[in-house]
Amino acid sequence: MEFIPTDIPEVILIKPKVFGDERGYFMETYRREIFKKHNIQVDFVQDNLSKSKKSTIRGLHYQILNPQAKLIMVTQGEVLDVAVDIRRNSPTFGRFVTARLSDKNKSMLYIPEGFAHGFQVLTDETIFQYKCSDYYNPNGERGIAWDDPEIGVQWIDDEYIISGKDQRNPRLKDVSADDLPIY
Repeated sequence: MEFIPTDIPEVILIKPKVFGDERGYFMETYRREIFKKHNIQVDFVQDNLSKSKKSTIRGLHYQILNPQAKLIMVTQGEVLDVAVDIRRNSPTFGRFVTARLSDKNKSMLYIPEGFAHGFQVLTDETIFQYKCSDYYNPNGERGIAWDDPEIGVQWIDDEYIISGKDQRNPRLKDVSADDLPIY
């Protein structure tokens, strides 16, 4: 596996080794000892899978009571994946990184605790899979506006499918300090 730091060094793009032949391919998506060697020492406790249609934007979500590091991959289709640093006092607070994840490039993205996360579906149908370092807690679920102009994510295209809940998320500047993780 190749571990590539992004513009926010704690967010890491991971390119697994893919072994393929005429039958298909095989790849390891997670091996604790290799991740530990690259300073990712996370005990993943929950796996999630979502299926979405083209133009769907999910996010920007985070957990305040049960912060979650995530290891993300796409098993069908393609997404624009986004991680926003929302850690109070972080030198990269409010900055974001993006990565295109797809079944073709087989890349993964590691996002540590303290980041809001979202993605936009770029193909007709996408299956999105991710590991979490803590359990989902509905009482700790929070969100940031997907279109917050001060964050400035450049989403692709200009037609979006967004849940009512995600449309009501506040801008980062309007989130109480108590609802933001500490760096």
